[in-house]
Amino acid sequence: MGPSRREAMAGLAALGLIPDLARAQGAALGRAVPFSWDMLQQRAAALATRAYRAPRRVAAAAAIDYDKVGSIRYRADRTLAGGIRLFPLGRYAPMPVAINIIEGGQARSVAFSPALFQSEAGHAPALGIAGFRAMSPDGNSDWLAFMGASYFRTAGSQDQYGLSARGIAIDTGTGKEEFPDFTEFWIERTGAQAYTVYALMDGPSVTGAYRFQSTHAGGVVQDVSAVLTTRRDIARLGIAPATSMFWYGEGNRQSGADWRPEIHDSDGLAMLTGAGERIWRPLANPPRETLDSFSDENPKGFGLIQRDRLFDHYQDDGAFYDRRPNLWAEPQGNWGKGQVMLYAFPTTTETVDNIVAFWTPAVAPKAGQRLQFDYRLRWGSQDPTIGTAAHAVECWRGTAGRPGAEPIAGARKLVVDFEGAGLAGLGRDSGVKAQIDVTRGTLLANAAYPVVGQKNRWRVTADIAPQAPGPADVRLFLKRGGTALSETVLAPIF
Repeated sequence: MGPSRREAMAGLAALGLIPDLARAQGAALGRAVPFSWDMLQQRAAALATRAYRAPRRVAAAAAIDYDKVGSIRYRADRTLAGGIRLFPLGRYAPMPVAINIIEGGQARSVAFSPALFQSEAGHAPALGIAGFRAMSPDGNSDWLAFMGASYFRTAGSQDQYGLSARGIAIDTGTGKEEFPDFTEFWIERTGAQAYTVYALMDGPSVTGAYRFQSTHAGGVVQDVSAVLTTRRDIARLGIAPATSMFWYGEGNRQSGADWRPEIHDSDGLAMLTGAGERIWRPLANPPRETLDSFSDENPKGFGLIQRDRLFDHYQDDGAFYDRRPNLWAEPQGNWGKGQVMLYAFPTTTETVDNIVAFWTPAVAPKAGQRLQFDYRLRWGSQDPTIGTAAHAVECWRGTAGRPGAEPIAGARKLVVDFEGAGLAGLGRDSGVKAQIDVTRGTLLANAAYPVVGQKNRWRVTADIAPQAPGPADVRLFLKRGGTALSETVLAPIF
């Protein structure tokens, strides 16, 4: 008697000719193959020796807009690895990606089928897999998501998505920006709410092997290893990039057409330099593209932060901007000389991310180089840059001159409020002053004084005349004698 159908199918699966009959809570998986971090690095390096081939996009996905893609849901009974669910293709993520599940050093590919998803009546079925997300234990929300190019994000500590991270930024702000893709993922569950995600990156200028060791415990912490191989020279390589949105806040209320008082995912770029200086750069919605560069050596950390967490400053009980997570990057090891860069362009809506921050090495990489960057990402609501020194809590801009008097033509007023326990007991006669330096502009007048009725709060005001075409760059901090009492604020004046 010949082999049974079951035996024949099992034999073909063993040869890798058809998917294995193994299933993970209902999702068909391919045959098991060995996988390791070293193997992924070797694969990425070998890929860089071949000419780049753009990944396939599914043309029909263009018809699946934001609302329609939301009507296609992954079936809960097909959940993978204890909490992984898949995203369908859509207009903004039209490229299919490969997903693998790791267990015991063996990887099994997830076989796509429209049956993995359910669509609302009248909507098209799923066309492919665009990415994935990790669900909370109750299955009602998710805390980690990878989808689109090399983008990923987490819900931080308040179950609220906001800004995004990217695996890499290539030539941001040059007019020739490149967006490499994560084309394949390997996912290994390492705890109740912990996953190690491996990803293969491919792009015209670079290939990469990535490892994200992600844990959700209050906030989300990711230990990232990125091993890159360059296909060609890169003018501006961006490491640990974060992408956010700043439409308007207290400092540029005139930009807000909406009724809500403020709308932004982040309100500042924070930096802790290699020398230990704490720097705060309030975000702005600029009138034109801007690119700021902050030189450093072996930075201790940088990131986009949402310091303002008062609901009444936003009055948004749907988007909850007061709950948006911070993203703080801590380099592991010495990154050498380079710059933290901040790119911004104007926006008139909250649906466009117009802010990007990243680290750029001082020496631009050449074709054929191997580069490795290790860093930790912290997503949460606590600001890791707030220490014993006072920190900026508000930043306003307005007309220059005394209130009620004729405004000073061609000048703007900058007002920064600082708070901190180190300001306790200090009054107008304590010798506290503001150190203010202006580039591409003139400081016309300034003052520093405690805010009446507010505990441990000081205000700095400065009238500044920018040089055309601007902006003027202002650097200021509070000091007492030769001792700094606050972090350093770097603010543009347009």
